[in-house]
Amino acid sequence: MITLYDASDDITIELPDDLHWVDEFDWSPVAQSAEYTLGGCLVIEESAKLAGRPITLGGAHDDMGWVTRETVLALQGRRNIPGRTFTLTLKDARTFTVVFRQSDTPITAVPVLAWNQTESGHWYSLALRFMEV
Repeated sequence: MITLYDASDDITIELPDDLHWVDEFDWSPVAQSAEYTLGGCLVIEESAKLAGRPITLGGAHDDMGWVTRETVLALQGRRNIPGRTFTLTLKDARTFTVVFRQSDTPITAVPVLAWNQTESGHWYSLALRFMEV
């Protein structure tokens, strides 16, 4: 089970197990700067990044990562609280302290069916964008 826990309000939101960490291997923990001096020498500086790893959860196919409208609204309510951190637990029991990645679209919820999505019980295909802190 994948969960998002908000310790400030003691709320756990359960997420579908078929969500995948789609950018798990796209991030490098090393920051690098490379510049040439006026004399033509290359100066490279490197250091370890202390935070900021993106964690994007999404379905591998359109028929994966479905949640109800109620779950989308619960996630949206958490997203709208500035400065709030969460504990994300993946299905393999790895845990991360995360925030919603507000610089991107933190939540994408696309209706699975095209009729009245304002009613409860309708399904949405979900993608979530977090940043490890």
